[in-house]
Amino acid sequence: MRISTLTKPIVLLSIALLSTLLFFAFFFEDKPYSSSSPSSSQDSMARRTFILWLHGLGDSGPANEPIKTIFKSHEFTNTKWLFPSAPPNPVSCNHGMVMPSWFDIRELPLTAGSPNDESSVLEAVKNVHTIIDKEIAGGIKAENVYICGFSQGGALTLASVLLYPKTLGGGAVFSGWVPFNSSVINKFTKDAIKTPILWSHGIDDKTVLFEAGQAALPFLQQAGVTCEFKVYPDLGHSISNEELQYLESWIKQRMQSTSSSSSSS
Repeated sequence: MRISTLTKPIVLLSIALLSTLLFFAFFFEDKPYSSSSPSSSQDSMARRTFILWLHGLGDSGPANEPIKTIFKSHEFTNTKWLFPSAPPNPVSCNHGMVMPSWFDIRELPLTAGSPNDESSVLEAVKNVHTIIDKEIAGGIKAENVYICGFSQGGALTLASVLLYPKTLGGGAVFSGWVPFNSSVINKFTKDAIKTPILWSHGIDDKTVLFEAGQAALPFLQQAGVTCEFKVYPDLGHSISNEELQYLESWIKQRMQSTSSSSSSS
């Protein structure tokens, strides 16, 4: 009796297992594996856009994060944003006061002839390049990397883009200036000068004078860099929604051209 009692469950279990095996064999027969493969994951990362935003003197990264809410186009759904904060440093133009600063600034307001502290600028550039290198090592293509910045962050954006050895998606400078002299042009690589620059400046800027922004045009022309210079009447030392909306369309245009060139190659 014990034998017959145990036999029935064993037989039922065997039938259930057999049915399960037959179901999986039928369901997965000749069907591709549906999970994401490493190559598809890498392709997705390569198509992703990275935007690095560099704030102005005395500001912070988190305070600038609302900027990304302006970018409502679906092309930016998968964009990775980064808003780092500058380290605390003594600033000469503020009598040596320690504040968030990417590099030292000798005087304010900044004019076309203001002196620059190139050594501290170059140190700050190294830190930005470290961020870019990390993103590219993670799978993002250099052509999908965009560096943007306001005021001191704009000056650092220009320096970081032009001194980076690869061609990036673009650099956007808002109310910035050229933080080094023309002798640095010799350090720009052939790939670096292919990175396009968008420059936006308010005519009524009393902190980084409009003339300081205008001085960038002959400098960039001498270096062989393409620059679109946008002038904003009645705008002081600040960023307007109009500027950011144009930045969105400017980046989107480059994203689309990059996508079309990649698909045709």
